[in-house]
Amino acid sequence: MRLSRFFTDTPLSLGEHELPEAQAHYISRVLRMGDGDAVQLFDGSGHEFLGTLLEVGKKRVTVQLTERFAGQTESPLHIHLGQGLSRGERMDWAIQKATELGVNEITPIFSDRCEVRLKDERADKRLLHWRQVAISACEQCGRSTVPVIHPPLLLADWLKQAEAELKLVLHPVAEPMISHARPASLAFLIGPEGGLTDAEVEAAQSADYHAARLGPRVLRTETAPVVALAVAQQLWGDF
Repeated sequence: MRLSRFFTDTPLSLGEHELPEAQAHYISRVLRMGDGDAVQLFDGSGHEFLGTLLEVGKKRVTVQLTERFAGQTESPLHIHLGQGLSRGERMDWAIQKATELGVNEITPIFSDRCEVRLKDERADKRLLHWRQVAISACEQCGRSTVPVIHPPLLLADWLKQAEAELKLVLHPVAEPMISHARPASLAFLIGPEGGLTDAEVEAAQSADYHAARLGPRVLRTETAPVVALAVAQQLWGDF
C-alpha cells in the first residue's frame, strides 16, 4: 500500500515536527488518519522522510520522522516553460501536467492574444495558487523537487531573460523537434489561446528561438505543453 505523501515548506530533519494547520486539517478531517499511521514527507530539497503520526487533532498534527533517503532523480534535461496565460482551469492543467512531466521552471507569459490580465493582489494570489497546483502534482507523481513558478512576464521580457542551450517556440509551420541535437537545458515558449502572432514568433526567432512543430494538428494551449514536454523527455530527457 502506497504511503500518504505530503509536502512541507519547512526544512525537515529526523525527529519530531508539527505540521501546518491546513495540512493537519486535511490529514485529520479529510483523510481521517490517526495516531500511529505512517506518512512520507518531502520539503523540496530532493530528500524524502518516512515517519509516524504521533498526535492527530483537528488543528494540530505532529509526526516523528525516523528515516531520510534520496528522493526521485530529476531529469538530466533542465526545462524552463514559458506558458502563455490562459483562463482558469486551462492554466492549472498546464502547470499540473508540466510538473508531472519534469519541468523545472514555469513562467506565465503575457502576449498579444492573451485574454488574462493580472495585477497586484490578484497576481500574487494566482501565483500562490499555481505553486499549490505544482506542489499537489509533486505529491501525486513522486517528485521530490517542486518546480519554480515565476511571476508572470511580458513576452518581450521573457525573450530577454530566459537562458537555455536550446530555445524552442512552438509553431504549426516549422521543422519537427527531432531535428535538434541533445541539449542540457531547454526553454520552451508556448502561446496562449489563439496562439502567438507572426510578429511574436519572429521576435522569438530574433532572440535565438527555433520554431518547432509537434505534428500536423494544431493543439490547444493546455495540450501543447503536455505533448511538447513528453516529446522533449523522450528525445533528450529521462523517458
